[in-house]
Amino acid sequence: MKQLVGWILTCGLVVTSCFAQDRGTFSFLRNEVGARAAALNGSFASMTNDPNLIFYNPGALSTLTQPRGSVGFLKHLLDVNGGSISYARPVEGIGTVGGGIFYLDYGSFNQTDESMNNLGSFGAHDLEFVAGISRSVDEVTSVGMNLKFIYSSIGEYRSSGIAIDAGALYRIPSQNITIGASVLTLGTQLQTYDGVKESLPLDVTIGITKRPEHLPVFLNLDFHHLTDKQTKALDHLSSFSIGAEFLMSESVRLRVGYNNQQRKDLKLGGGTPGLAGMSLGGGILIGEYVIDYAFNSYGKIGSLHRISLGMGL
Repeated sequence: MKQLVGWILTCGLVVTSCFAQDRGTFSFLRNEVGARAAALNGSFASMTNDPNLIFYNPGALSTLTQPRGSVGFLKHLLDVNGGSISYARPVEGIGTVGGGIFYLDYGSFNQTDESMNNLGSFGAHDLEFVAGISRSVDEVTSVGMNLKFIYSSIGEYRSSGIAIDAGALYRIPSQNITIGASVLTLGTQLQTYDGVKESLPLDVTIGITKRPEHLPVFLNLDFHHLTDKQTKALDHLSSFSIGAEFLMSESVRLRVGYNNQQRKDLKLGGGTPGLAGMSLGGGILIGEYVIDYAFNSYGKIGSLHRISLGMGL
């Protein structure tokens, strides 16, 4: 087990050294998708049985045992609204196929010239389409791949891109452990905003989930953004998140999460970051429906609220 974890971390650092880059454009792709994942603050790459895994690790989609869908709503800062739709189903002889949409609407803004004359209004939107497939390699290993189309508009300016995601999930049933790894948004811009080509936010994530024996909880640890430029190699491991999903009963879940990089980014001036980087949430199962809620703190800046409805189809 120790050798396996060490091998995965080594591979992550090798990929990091090969593809290290700035955070790139289309930063909206770094938002969490779905209330369950958001309540765990993104520590989701090694979770199972959720259609929103298509946004985190396509290799984990094969853990779905029946068709499932999810719709979600995001209340962001400054009246920015967003939402998501995802669906996945097993197909005999092929694997598990799925698709998803994530969008952000930034609202309407006044447009002026350099003399502050009103020229009307403009809007801004971000949109992501993703389609993927996952297959089991053997009883404990599954892999998957997505094709992703990205679109963004700010007033009269437009940009688009195309990318692929790849992921794998490895299960150790005797230890109640799952290990996930994903490479997200490996691609290029098709159309630039104003003639300047930018990189996409390539992201390598490695996560591990453990359910301790006789304890009704899933414990997660994920390392994110392993391709971001850092001064020292070990600094890549500072971008981590942890999460816990407590199984209160057959139909009730409580969740808590912490994102270390988010907390550092949201520390303003010399003051304390408050609750920045912390998240809370829960879910309730009602028949074939699951209602999830998540609260994510941005400290003094504000907070985000998400709600998702999952269903068996």
